[in-house]
Amino acid sequence: MPGEIRMKKFTHILLLLAFTALAVADQGKDKGSKDLPKGNSNALVDVIIQFNLQNGSKKLQDHLKDIEDMLAKYGVQPGQNGQNGNQQGKKDDKVINSIKALHLKVPESLIPWLKANPAVRYITPNRRTTRFLDLTTAAVGAESAWQYGLDGTGVGVAVIDSGVGLVNDLTGPNGVTSRVVYSESFVAGMNASDAYGHGTHVAGILGSSGIASTGTIFKRSFKGVAPNVNVINLRVLDQNGSGQESDVIAAIQRAIELKTTYNIRVINLSVGRPVFESYTVDPLCQAVEAAWNAGIVVVVAAGNYGRDNSLGTLGYGTIASPGNDPYVITVGAMNTNGTALPGDDTIASYSSKGPTLADHIVKPDLVAPGNNVISLQAPSTSMALTFPKILISTATYQTIGVVAKSSDYFRLSGTSMATPVVSGAAALLIQQRPSLTPDQVKARLMKTASKALNLYSRGVDALTGQTYYDQADIFTVGAGYLNITAALANNDLATLPALSPTALRNPLTGKIAILRGIGTWGDSVLWGDASVWGNVVFTNSALFSTDLVMGTSVLWGDSVLWGDTTTAGFSVLWGDSVYGASSPVALSADNGDK
Repeated sequence: MPGEIRMKKFTHILLLLAFTALAVADQGKDKGSKDLPKGNSNALVDVIIQFNLQNGSKKLQDHLKDIEDMLAKYGVQPGQNGQNGNQQGKKDDKVINSIKALHLKVPESLIPWLKANPAVRYITPNRRTTRFLDLTTAAVGAESAWQYGLDGTGVGVAVIDSGVGLVNDLTGPNGVTSRVVYSESFVAGMNASDAYGHGTHVAGILGSSGIASTGTIFKRSFKGVAPNVNVINLRVLDQNGSGQESDVIAAIQRAIELKTTYNIRVINLSVGRPVFESYTVDPLCQAVEAAWNAGIVVVVAAGNYGRDNSLGTLGYGTIASPGNDPYVITVGAMNTNGTALPGDDTIASYSSKGPTLADHIVKPDLVAPGNNVISLQAPSTSMALTFPKILISTATYQTIGVVAKSSDYFRLSGTSMATPVVSGAAALLIQQRPSLTPDQVKARLMKTASKALNLYSRGVDALTGQTYYDQADIFTVGAGYLNITAALANNDLATLPALSPTALRNPLTGKIAILRGIGTWGDSVLWGDASVWGNVVFTNSALFSTDLVMGTSVLWGDSVLWGDTTTAGFSVLWGDSVYGASSPVALSADNGDK
């Protein structure tokens, strides 16, 4: 069959290639790019193979014949090759003389053999060069939505942050009319402009058109997830990125009041503060619940405290408020590691982890790219002056012109950056099906999130160089990695509240389990544990037994993560402790992972 290997027929070939690859491992280890598949699959991969051609050596056509002979043994016919999917398979389509390269579709398992060839210089995937696609949007599959005309048109998203600047990338298709359709400041004595820089960056990840980086001179274009969404700018943070809780609550109330006028269907809260009490009485949590009950999807940053071990929790129990509320969608941050392919992505070391303090809610709900994200820069912001390392060169995205510090874009890391990625995804789902409720949006995003994550990873603080180790468990990545393509293809409609479940500790056995309660997750047929969270996010499959006391499936035993129950960290997590200082702040920083 096309694209598959007839394994029984060619087992001896695969064995030969495996031994060849092992014998010349040192020779070929640096010949493939980081985003090249590792050769563990039999699927066809579109690659560009560059050669070292010396005088008197084989010509490209000769190398092509050698490779095609091997492909024929694999059952790959000439018609399955050709540039840009050309089914004619003409040799002219495969030979790139200008860079001494061949463009072919080969089985992944043939890649080690190609690397071992002394004449091969370097192998890369045939990467897309579409200018509107960048790492963040590529990792979550936003391009699939754009191909079907879904770009957030008509949907309003309230950005409750430090303000949103009126920059070119937030204009409509005509390049003139601003998509910032309403602005209001809740900070005493300040207008709605962005003096800090955080809110404009967030709005760009959500809905930048990329117009300031689109054209023949640009090699990268910084387009948002929902590039035609309308932005409702509600400023609550001052020029230092901090604010008052009452201002945040007032802004949430204003979004509810303006819902019909501007079709506000999503609120983005890339701000937060530590947990001080149960979400049932936390005023910030109550405010977001009011918005949720009014029909507005609320997307909240998990927090940037994942590196904090000051309480002996290894970063667990550090989810910020109002991300601790079971109604909202709480978002953790992933590191794309500089590639557009999600397979090598890892959890960002600073991303806050659950369970939440006081209530032990299982959070975050899912994760999205948030490390070293390039997005919009508002003019003359204090963030750009305070953290000069976040500024980028125009050479980052331009191919010609004067090289200087960009005045249009800069780089930030944090769960603040991951949050608008999910807000944009929610806007796309709502544009596709306007009747979706907040619970249905949340359930769909969680169920379709990618579960195949790297179980163990490490992150290195870009400023201090300190290394942190993480695991992709349920309290770190939630239901998994945002997958917009899968979410748009899903037609399931939750009929019950999609409340995040509660983690419980059985005092008799010391085991940690989840209690789903009455809601969407309690329906084992449609929204059971395996379909929502997947086995990969559990720490140890051996713990999948029935907790006879709690009547729920066991997640963790004490010894897996926290050790003995007398440790300080365990007492913090399962006691009544609170965390840190009090003011709502922007959840981003300049010290992301390398």
